Amino acid sequence: MGDIWDILPGLGDKLAAHVVLSASAIGLAIIIALPLAVWASRSATVSRIALALASLVQTIPALALLALFFPLLLSLRAVFGEGLPTLGFLPALLALTLYALLPILRNAVTAQANLDPGVLEAADGVGMTKWQKLRLVEAPLSAPFVMAGIRTASVWTIGAATLATTIGQPSLGDPIFAGLQTQNWALVLAGCLASAGLALAADNLLWVIEVGLARRRRWMSLGGVAIVALGILAALWAGRAEEGERPIVIASKQFSEQYILAKLIGARLQAAGYRVEYRDGLGSAVVHSAVANSSIDISVDYTGTIWTNYLKRDDNPGREAMYETIRAWEARENGVKVLGRLGFENAYAFAMRADRAKELGVTSLADLAAVAPRLTVGGDPEFFERPEWIAVKAAYGLDFASKRNFAPTFMYNALQSGEADVISAYTSDGRIAADRLVVLEDPKGALPSYDAMIMLSPRIAGDAGVIAALKPLVGAISVEAMREANLAVDREDAQKMTPKQAAQMLAAKAGL
Repeated sequence: MGDIWDILPGLGDKLAAHVVLSASAIGLAIIIALPLAVWASRSATVSRIALALASLVQTIPALALLALFFPLLLSLRAVFGEGLPTLGFLPALLALTLYALLPILRNAVTAQANLDPGVLEAADGVGMTKWQKLRLVEAPLSAPFVMAGIRTASVWTIGAATLATTIGQPSLGDPIFAGLQTQNWALVLAGCLASAGLALAADNLLWVIEVGLARRRRWMSLGGVAIVALGILAALWAGRAEEGERPIVIASKQFSEQYILAKLIGARLQAAGYRVEYRDGLGSAVVHSAVANSSIDISVDYTGTIWTNYLKRDDNPGREAMYETIRAWEARENGVKVLGRLGFENAYAFAMRADRAKELGVTSLADLAAVAPRLTVGGDPEFFERPEWIAVKAAYGLDFASKRNFAPTFMYNALQSGEADVISAYTSDGRIAADRLVVLEDPKGALPSYDAMIMLSPRIAGDAGVIAALKPLVGAISVEAMREANLAVDREDAQKMTPKQAAQMLAAKAGL
């Protein structure tokens, strides 16, 4: 538990970003919901449609809602220009605003619908205009119920905002996702505690405002509003303290190797005098598009991923031809500079426990096809939608009894516990050797090579300082060294390292 208290003080920037994002989303939801509620109170049709649409949004998982705004904004970028951000604050704000609408709108509509008709008649009787009646009668009577909806929306939004990490927005989800992928449970718990603490603090402050409105105690309401406003201003100030010239933004996907390489790249750039920022836990499609449009500056990607997902190729011309084709295509189509290969390959491969493979007589994917109908295959969250899986399935006629998705970290645990018989492993993962797994042969060459490459966005593709700082990494990392670094992060004993420590070890082994 001591580690948690060491981690919490370092989450200040994530907390500030989380507060600003959540407050902005709730504020925007209030601005939309309250006028809509007034309109709905005057029209049963508007009420039904508004509540139905808000309820429909709630049926969409928050993670999916966040992810959907990335391609939407990407398509709108062609209309509104390159200045429209596709990652980070804007898509997170839009998604969370929609998510916050329902409780505010429902409570406001319900409050308006249940106002005492006698009071409304009295207001009409004294000659109040519609605006006066709304401002002096309806709003004060509805305010406590509206505040209850805002409290609910605030707790939901603060919790859902942790998922903004997946689309590149800094939040308290950063330590949670990083901890989950690297099995650093102190990091996960620290992020959860900070998020829960923020939600409880917001709920209690809004409760003070709600009670003040209900009991007509103006000092309570104003005091609560003042504290909330000061908290938001403090978060904005903390965020502005970090502003200045844009840092070099380094992306990492959702597995340990990516966290390590991001820290390795960041350390070299910092040593060269650059300010860096990390965007961790992103999906492959998000990373590639973000680098292409310079929302992200640097990523490590893999030749097989680019070849199948973006060039839409299903042939296999060989390692060198594939790499040179990708380099030329990225420069021509996206303005992305492929700086070079790091020196190791992290290919998709199918792995089994040695005892299970021996029991079934499986050494290759061809052997696996014969017994697949009675086995369970496990893959990372995106694997079964990727072209690689489609190609392998078609080449060998694989037809499993069931498919299960696991976070990359937990795939290996699933294999050991028997929840999966075979998994889509990564060849540079140290757990293959540590767990004594058998990697199945691919005699038909259905899976392409996956050389790790450094990708530079158009924004920094010509930056001589960045290129000079990162060029020594090209060809410097062996697959053995990468496996050792990955295992150091993924292991669960006293020798476990953080991604930063593993990056330092990797740099030393590479002679850097």
